[in-house]
Amino acid sequence: MARVLSALVLLPIVIGTVWFLPPIGTLVLALIAATLAFVEYAAIAAALGAKVPRAVSGAAVLGACAALGSGWTILDVILLTAMIAIGAAAVGTAQPGPEVLRNASAAVFPIVYIGLPLGALAAVRETGGREAVLLIMATIVISDSAQYYSGRALGRHPLAPAISPKKTREGAIGGVVFGTLAFALGARYVFPAAPILLVALVGASIATLGIVGDLFESLLKRSAGVKDSGALIPGHGGVLDRIDSWLFAAPVYYVFVRYFCF
Repeated sequence: MARVLSALVLLPIVIGTVWFLPPIGTLVLALIAATLAFVEYAAIAAALGAKVPRAVSGAAVLGACAALGSGWTILDVILLTAMIAIGAAAVGTAQPGPEVLRNASAAVFPIVYIGLPLGALAAVRETGGREAVLLIMATIVISDSAQYYSGRALGRHPLAPAISPKKTREGAIGGVVFGTLAFALGARYVFPAAPILLVALVGASIATLGIVGDLFESLLKRSAGVKDSGALIPGHGGVLDRIDSWLFAAPVYYVFVRYFCF
């Protein structure tokens, strides 16, 4: 029940923001999600023994998200500044050891794992319009639902038992098939001039990468010994638990929208 109620509250907020507000609304929503997801990521990193300088790394995550999402031409400046700041923070500790590279890598990673993908979604709203954002949302939701029901009905062979024991190959196939179909149908309206073969390839990529993103986040949590990334959303876990599929699917979709459709 908590899972359903949470969805009933969150979906209208997300869809309403994308549909009724100007593109800046989607960017603000992306920045909020990036902030919450980064806090959860930093906690997972700490459980894995990595010390992430939250102020520096968090600012870089938000800067990258804002720069890509708003089309600023200073994204390269933000990334280079983040690299220098994270390196300087490591030097400031004055503690040589094998953990230096681990900590620095853990500090840089959320910029490309969280900041840029969420910024890409905001950029899609700016470039492709509200329909384009809702299309990838619908594709991910349909793919996730198809994975669940296909796995329940037909699942026999584990997909990645060491990472997520409940996921099956049959469920993954169902998710890719129905996700691709959903994207192809929606794209005929949103991107009527796009070649059907390209649309099918992008749809399959979004569904497949959504599964990979889900498994990757599960790998992080299992490595850290935690069940959920957080407890902010009743019945769903944390923000990172809800957007894990998006983080891997959004970059491909962004490239498709920006370079092939507009």
